[in-house]
Amino acid sequence: MELRSELLKSIWYAFTALDLEKSGKVSKSQLKVLSHNLCTVLNIPHNPVALDEDFRDDDDGPVSNQGYMPYLNKFILDKVVEGSFLKENVDNLCWTLTAKKNYRTDSRSVLPRDDAFRLWCLFNFLSEDKYPLVMVPDEVEYLLKKICMAMNVELNCVELEDFLSQDSVQQKGFTVWAFLDMMNSGKLTRGIDRETVTMAVEQVYREIVGDVLKEGYLWKKSQLRRNWKERWFTLKPNSLSYFTNEDQKDHKGSIALDMNCCVEVLPDKDGKRCMLCLKTLSKTYEMSASDTKQRQEWSSAIQTAIRLERRRQAKEQELQRLQALQEEKARKLAELELLKEAQRQAQALLEQDELRRRQQHEQLRRTLEVQLQEAEEARASMQAEMALKEAEAEKQRKRIRELEDMQQQLEEALHQEIKARQDEEAFRYTQARLLAEEEEKMKALMALQEEQEEYILKTQREKQELKQEMESKSRALEEAQRQVEEVRANRHRVDQDVMVSLHVPHP
Repeated sequence: MELRSELLKSIWYAFTALDLEKSGKVSKSQLKVLSHNLCTVLNIPHNPVALDEDFRDDDDGPVSNQGYMPYLNKFILDKVVEGSFLKENVDNLCWTLTAKKNYRTDSRSVLPRDDAFRLWCLFNFLSEDKYPLVMVPDEVEYLLKKICMAMNVELNCVELEDFLSQDSVQQKGFTVWAFLDMMNSGKLTRGIDRETVTMAVEQVYREIVGDVLKEGYLWKKSQLRRNWKERWFTLKPNSLSYFTNEDQKDHKGSIALDMNCCVEVLPDKDGKRCMLCLKTLSKTYEMSASDTKQRQEWSSAIQTAIRLERRRQAKEQELQRLQALQEEKARKLAELELLKEAQRQAQALLEQDELRRRQQHEQLRRTLEVQLQEAEEARASMQAEMALKEAEAEKQRKRIRELEDMQQQLEEALHQEIKARQDEEAFRYTQARLLAEEEEKMKALMALQEEQEEYILKTQREKQELKQEMESKSRALEEAQRQVEEVRANRHRVDQDVMVSLHVPHP
């Protein structure tokens, strides 16, 4: 996590350097080049085709710092393997990009470009993980004191206070560019030659950034030839490396320091004095210092490095144990989450089944209610229809009774009419007989003849009227008989409909 944090500091400068318009966004073509160079210096395999796909031109426009971070974390920083690259190369790449835009020098500048680069790296190392990157005044004072101590001079606190009291520094914080401008002014290094400043900056850089605990020349006894050779040694918390000379270009070997190593003081022998040895599990390395003080310093420094390595390994083991516990916890949480998810899915399925069952039950209940309602309506309709038909049948029966009564009355009237006609015929016969009998008396009764003739005419008219009335009553009787037949037929059909409706089962 510390390595990622330090890498992000340098990359932040490179990103802001590409933001020429200071809009907080960088074009995708520039980010593509930056990503390619980062993969190169970090020794990360990368696919140019994938880079073209990830940073192809579209309508989204430039990418912000927050928009670039997911890609940076996933495809670059997550693939970084500690120890497989030189962080100085990453810093150099990012410094080259940001220095072109932000680092300004003139004829009065006292810092060579390499010194400015090392101071930039020191500033990033000591700055807090807050962006934009600034350094608190106490850290600035600590760094300047380390540099002055390396030059064997006292820090000019008055000049430092003048810089710290500037409005820009108090408002925005002490940025790296303000720090470099202060160093380039020469006020803090007045009267000191550039070579001394360069050596001091390099020493502090190697101590703080390079994590070098101690450097210097020691005589070392060869493992094969058993002869002594002077080597330049560099002590770090986890290794003791040695080179042909102090430029460290010809690396001769390295001794890994772990919790099994120990350092001991040896008595003088083989013409060498101030001797010490470093024991590992497999080898013992004999060395000789220039004096007793140097031997003591180297012994203490190596013991300190071993203690630091022991602490680091113990811390690493503890971190591994914690990581294993966290992984186990994460695994169990994942299993618990899977169980919860399975339970949620099962519960959801049960709820869906219950809901589906309830819906089917509700639908069946509604269907039955509709069918029952329809049956009730059909029953009520049939009952109403039966009541109507019964009422109609009752009306028909009443009508039939009325027609039967009328028929009886007509038959009685017809009998009376027949009797009247019979009586009339008998009367007419009797009258004819009387006329025959009295034909002889006709002449005598001439006066009575006209009256009789009138009476006859009148009787004929009445007879004619009676005949017409009888014909009319006969027709009425026939019509009544026809109606009676129709009523009987209708009654028969109604009775059949009633019987059919009574025998039809209800739904």
